[in-house]
Amino acid sequence: MLTLVIGILITVVLGAILFWVIDKFSPDARLSQLLKLLVVLVCLASIVTRVLPLAGYPSLL
Repeated sequence: MLTLVIGILITVVLGAILFWVIDKFSPDARLSQLLKLLVVLVCLASIVTRVLPLAGYPSLL
């Protein structure tokens, strides 16, 4: 259970760092919105694949 929480926290921290990098270095507003959406989807997918085995579903990967 502790490894699950640590993994989720790492995912959230990396997502926040990527958000900052996108804000800092993306010249176009539309591109930055699309990149942020991609980061959110990848982070959510990572969290869901970690939580699914606890809910009784087999792992997707």
